[in-house]
Amino acid sequence: MKRKLVLQNGMEFIGHGFGSFKETIAELVFNTSVVGYQEILSDPTYYGQMLCMTYTLIGNYGMIDEDYDSKVIGPKALVVREYNDKPSNFRYTKTLNEVLEENDVVGITHVDTRQLTRVLREQGSMLAIICDLDVTTEEALAKINDYIAIEHPVSQVSCQKIWYSRCPNPKYNVVTVDCGAAYNMIREWNHLGCNVTIVPYNTSYEKIMGMNPDGVVISMGPGSPENCKEVIELIQKIQGQKPILGFGLGCQLIALANGLSVEKLVHGHRGSSYPVRNTKTNKVEITSQNHSYVISSGNDNVQVTYENVMDHTIEGIEVVDQKCFGVQFYPTNTLGVSHECYQQFIEYMQKGGN
Repeated sequence: MKRKLVLQNGMEFIGHGFGSFKETIAELVFNTSVVGYQEILSDPTYYGQMLCMTYTLIGNYGMIDEDYDSKVIGPKALVVREYNDKPSNFRYTKTLNEVLEENDVVGITHVDTRQLTRVLREQGSMLAIICDLDVTTEEALAKINDYIAIEHPVSQVSCQKIWYSRCPNPKYNVVTVDCGAAYNMIREWNHLGCNVTIVPYNTSYEKIMGMNPDGVVISMGPGSPENCKEVIELIQKIQGQKPILGFGLGCQLIALANGLSVEKLVHGHRGSSYPVRNTKTNKVEITSQNHSYVISSGNDNVQVTYENVMDHTIEGIEVVDQKCFGVQFYPTNTLGVSHECYQQFIEYMQKGGN
């Protein structure tokens, strides 16, 4: 069935629907990754957005039950150049279409994603609607203008109650504040000998400190960091008592908690090939990222630890003498060796509180 994508600027793209066939409106963003669409779709940071994949063929290896990064399918809609409904993969358990249908996520294929991405690069992320062909452009734009975005998406993706991920012979207890946590990072803490307690984003300072954690992690998540006032206040209270590490949104919240400001990028950083430079070692590494907001500047109490090689935006910070730091990217395990930020956090926990 033919459907169309209408952008806030009035441009139209005709394609074929798959997944859910409801009408949907959301902020349209793009991701440049070549592989990993399942992990991308199950990243809670995309919650409430419409996602365009720049790689041309999506769905060719299906969806695998063991490979989800969360229980949440983040995007409201998926835009692709070519959808493959006959996966070639002995591990696949469902097709992408089946997963989208089950989660009421709209899909549209045979869209010129190359042109669409150029528009978003030049004009920035914008609202868009996927609808039937009989909806006129004027009607579609009126619906976009009336749309009210989710004000606090973190509250929608955070866990509702405390849960645990334990490991044999644990050395440390880590509390993760769930703003949109991914399973792969929780598994990495288990691999490093940490029992992990995952708590809702609005868990009180008293409750977290009552768990006597060796360190506190602030996860990645969707939306503007300025909406997460509960977590900002939490960081301000814990900082100086326990080591703190923030990923993505968590890094931005650490910045706000320490007097820095954030600003929204024109089209965000979303993909698996962003080069960042470690300002201490001058070493450059290729990272996976998914964020719309960047830290605008440092101050005397906050050091910049990583810088984006392409646009020179801040990709990592550390609060001086507070064992509190964060990175905008998603640290990875390379050849069985954990990323240095995991190792740094382990060292801080070994030394105990400040």
